[in-house]
Amino acid sequence: MTTTVRPSALAASEIVAGYRAGDFTPVDVARDVIAAVDARNSELNVFASYVPDEVVADAEASAVRWAAGEELGPLDGVPVTVKENMHRRGVAYQSGTAAGSPAFPDTDNPAVERLLEAGAVIVGSTTMPDWGMLSSGVSSLHGITRSPWNPAWTVGGSSGGAGSAAAAGFGPIHLGSDIGGSVRLPATWAGLVALKPSDGRIPHDTPYFGRSLGPLGRTVADVALAMTAVSRPDWRDYTSLPPAELPWTALEGDVRGLRVGLQLDPGAGMPVDPEVTASVRAAADLFASAGAEVVELAPALTPEMLEAVDLFWRVRFWNTYSKLSVADRQRVLPFIVQWCSGGADVAGRRVLEAYDTMQAMREATVAASQPFDVVLSPVSPVAAFPAEWPMPFGEADEGMAHIAYCVPYNMSGQPASSINSGFTSDGRTIGLQIAGRRHDDIGVLRATAWYESARPESATPVFPIR
Repeated sequence: MTTTVRPSALAASEIVAGYRAGDFTPVDVARDVIAAVDARNSELNVFASYVPDEVVADAEASAVRWAAGEELGPLDGVPVTVKENMHRRGVAYQSGTAAGSPAFPDTDNPAVERLLEAGAVIVGSTTMPDWGMLSSGVSSLHGITRSPWNPAWTVGGSSGGAGSAAAAGFGPIHLGSDIGGSVRLPATWAGLVALKPSDGRIPHDTPYFGRSLGPLGRTVADVALAMTAVSRPDWRDYTSLPPAELPWTALEGDVRGLRVGLQLDPGAGMPVDPEVTASVRAAADLFASAGAEVVELAPALTPEMLEAVDLFWRVRFWNTYSKLSVADRQRVLPFIVQWCSGGADVAGRRVLEAYDTMQAMREATVAASQPFDVVLSPVSPVAAFPAEWPMPFGEADEGMAHIAYCVPYNMSGQPASSINSGFTSDGRTIGLQIAGRRHDDIGVLRATAWYESARPESATPVFPIR
């Protein structure tokens, strides 16, 4: 290798450029990522499944393709990870919970298939909390996944392993899933870029109301490059969007003339840390100084809407929990048991009322954001909290009070990104959310890319890659 920067710290496009120039091979990059994992994973606890020999073997196959001029595309040989709940053929998974026995799927998740078809080297499957229902890295199966910035801090969840892997330099692209902020929250608490795309943009094999798969990375370009591979439709996802040749990597442009909404008060949920508000307002001022028209939005969410989402999910996972054996129930994280018990014996009429209220959230979100090209807001009302806490409010049961900025865009199916916009006085990262109209993923990415290039050095993370 002739590069002076370790390959695990490079962007995906830089890695591919290095292959093309002969500076290093996919095997060199794979071994460097493995060295990075060996050095830090015992502290960070990123992987649910990780087999270094398989990583090297896949990289060797990629190296043969590059040597023959037969590379499969811009992800060939690029190290990636996928969240544990994305099925991989023959790889054990338990959705983050110690309850039950591992399943060994005989097929790959559609998005995993797309990555493999593109020649990406899957480093491993990343950790998640029990059933993905915590915004932290706390799991009854895996223990605690921690932040590379400071192991005392949470990396967020539920795509916590993906966020930690990205910030630590275990490859440039990491695929997670998001039902109420689960790719954007790890991004905001680890200084990353993430995209929750429009519903159906990335196919998966377990469609669910509000659930999307989405990439995390250290740059907007890496997130966009991931979308070139994984955004093709698949018949197994009956919600997937039709084929569309979108210019994922054409991110140039400015924001002059854009109509931009600024939402600092969602209308419900936790109080917002003043440092978070100040960071997002500064980002909005940057848009305005570049010629965007910035208009502050009134709150669109009500407490009843947030409570309805929480109740609906409690009932859903109480149903899952109640089917377990007595022994398996005892293995579920106690916080999750307490939380989903709130869904026991809820009347069917009340569940339908909650569902209708979720649909009202969808309607209100679309209506509030429709006049704007993009809407700016915090991702989370608070910065990173202690790694041992299951939620931003510790062991207290405050439902989904922390996702008031994120979950409306899950319910509405609209694209939304996260990008670092600053730091608290004690060095914790702050995420800016940029949301767009339904199916305008490119508009969201272009606005995010513009902000990435325009933000001040004080808002630009220098990732803790060792």
